Amino acid sequence: MASVELRNLRKTYDKKNWAVDDVSLTIPDGELLALLGPSGCGKSSTMRMIAGLEELTSGEIYFDGQLINRVPPQKRNVAMVFETYALYPTLTVYENLAFPLRSAGWAKQDITKRVDEIVDILGVQEFLTHKPRELSSGQSQLVGLGRALMRQPNVFVMDEPISHLDTRLRSRMRSYIKRLHLDLGYTMLYVTHDQEEAMALADRIAIMERGKIVQAGTPQEIFHDPINMYVGGFVGEPPMNFLACQAERQNDTLSLSYKGHAIPLPGDTAATRQDIPRDVVVGVRPFYIDSAPAPSDRHTIPADVFVVEAMGDSAVISVNAEDTRLQVVTESHTTIRSGDTVWLGIDPAYMLLFDQVTGARL
Repeated sequence: MASVELRNLRKTYDKKNWAVDDVSLTIPDGELLALLGPSGCGKSSTMRMIAGLEELTSGEIYFDGQLINRVPPQKRNVAMVFETYALYPTLTVYENLAFPLRSAGWAKQDITKRVDEIVDILGVQEFLTHKPRELSSGQSQLVGLGRALMRQPNVFVMDEPISHLDTRLRSRMRSYIKRLHLDLGYTMLYVTHDQEEAMALADRIAIMERGKIVQAGTPQEIFHDPINMYVGGFVGEPPMNFLACQAERQNDTLSLSYKGHAIPLPGDTAATRQDIPRDVVVGVRPFYIDSAPAPSDRHTIPADVFVVEAMGDSAVISVNAEDTRLQVVTESHTTIRSGDTVWLGIDPAYMLLFDQVTGARL
């Protein structure tokens, strides 16, 4: 295993636009880091430069403190798993697993020993003699993971490896990959656009936008302390709600309102914050809004119910508060129905404030 350090990494394909723009990042030995972002944000290009599949425009990549910019991909000992399984269709599962070691010139007895180790880890004994066409999607992805593990890599990179699987199989594969990382302790880079995958798998998440890393932190830090509106809105399901509000200070007391409706603030914010501009955005996750049939000191924002979605263990209520669509997560047995008028209350303890102009966290 190896630590990975990226210093001022940049990549352009057309000499006009930066696919990766000045990315600096450290992945400690044994960490599973998820590179998260929408299509085209630069996450796959970053991964491919680490693996040696793309040339750097500028910057440096280090494995365990050793510069590897000019090290060819076959000598970096980077194992790769992609969305497509890339299994050899004419070879059995056993031969697909053994192929990387045969190519590297390993002795037959060493190959057999290593294949047996990987088969035992993955639990694929029953279809060693099968060809890829005889395998399910999940089985094929297991074999793909196994083949990547064969060489005991310094770094393990995965590019959207389970995005094409159905929901139930994706959940199972997430658990499997997480367990694999815990048991083997490999340094892993997991590239995905799916925030649920990133949250479930990663020790840390680095979120990318337009070629840059916007924020890196643990899943809890990313979820509860987003650095800006982009991160807050990208991570979480249902996503974070945003309300354009006005802040006013009178006699050192801060008040906040939405369309003339007062919003209670956390006590420490009202008492100590002096840097809050007049135009702010309140960010709050759907779990921290509740509703009531009538206004109160807490429930101050009127809203019309657009639709109620039953999710089994909960319900997601979509409402129109003036000209803003919000989502509220409530108990599954709610009596609220489409067309009702409700009054919303935001839990001040979980309220986040953002600059309306820059989107930055205040």
